[in-house]
Amino acid sequence: MPATGKRPYNFSAGPAAMPEAVLRRAADEMLDWHGSGMGVMEMSHRGKEFGIILAQAESDLRALLAIPEHFHVLFMQGGGLGENAIVPLNLSRGTQADFVITGSWSIKSHKEAQRYCDARIAASNAGDGHTALPDAASWRLGADASYVHVCTNETINGIEFQELPDLPALGSKAPLAIDFSSHVASRPVDWTRVGLAFGGAQKNLGPAGLTIVVVRDDLLGHALKICPSAFNYRTVADNQSMYNTPPTWGIYMAGLTFQWLREQTEGALTGVEAMEQRNIAKAKLLYDFIDGSSFYLNKVSPDCRSRMNVPFFLADESRNEAFLAKAREAGLLQLKGHKSVGGMRASIYNAMPLSGVQALVDCMREFEQSHA
Repeated sequence: MPATGKRPYNFSAGPAAMPEAVLRRAADEMLDWHGSGMGVMEMSHRGKEFGIILAQAESDLRALLAIPEHFHVLFMQGGGLGENAIVPLNLSRGTQADFVITGSWSIKSHKEAQRYCDARIAASNAGDGHTALPDAASWRLGADASYVHVCTNETINGIEFQELPDLPALGSKAPLAIDFSSHVASRPVDWTRVGLAFGGAQKNLGPAGLTIVVVRDDLLGHALKICPSAFNYRTVADNQSMYNTPPTWGIYMAGLTFQWLREQTEGALTGVEAMEQRNIAKAKLLYDFIDGSSFYLNKVSPDCRSRMNVPFFLADESRNEAFLAKAREAGLLQLKGHKSVGGMRASIYNAMPLSGVQALVDCMREFEQSHA
């Protein structure tokens, strides 16, 4: 704990920090939701009380992300890894699907899809160590691809698409399926370019256990015969996400987060547009400091650096443990990088205030001055 007694700043990549206001409201309602005499974890998913929670959560998410009416919002389980199988089970029709490899998560998606379809690699940035996006002009998209998969923010590698690819302009008629797990609700989505979007809630929307799927109406009804009923998008949509017992607590907590996000303002902006401006400011503060130092290094090309996940390295990695100890002492938690890439990683999701990023920069500066 920091000497001030305030809550530490949690930079975990997921499950990640949630807005304190959301946690406090959930605590207040823990034993009795709106006078029902029940906590949300205790109530029947078929009861009118949870029906209100579910309907409000969908309504708020639609408003927050400006989701068009011809898209279905599905509240599911299984996380991003689960969707790596569920997406091809629903969209591939057992034929060809194209994958753009930009880091660890798109690699996982491609590997899993190979179990259900002809999963082709249309482009890859493996050659540069996943530090830049492959030029869209070089993508080898199949004429008969059932869909094109893109991870729009690579949580581990710190790469983010600043603009969604325009597949028709690239000569593809396939729908775009995006994994937006780690930057959902941090910036607007251009739904004219998307056929399906999915994301685990535990990075930017809520607790682990809930998965959000937003899918265009014409993409329903094509699931492979081997697709489990509970994972068939048509079945889930027809039953308003209630075919099986949904992750009730996760939906409730995400719903509170949606409300919190809709209330956020930045000048004349509200909701996601306001959060985007905050996220730009937070990311700029951290990247500018790293770029101005010879003690720290970020390897990602500036034109595709993630606003949500900032991996960085100490020039002398023998000092890693000393840096992490210094950070913990300052109340800065979960900064150790993913085991597959090493170094450090600061995940600065919507719930991370600018003051948290400033505290991190101050800590990094002090550590550099004492060890340079």
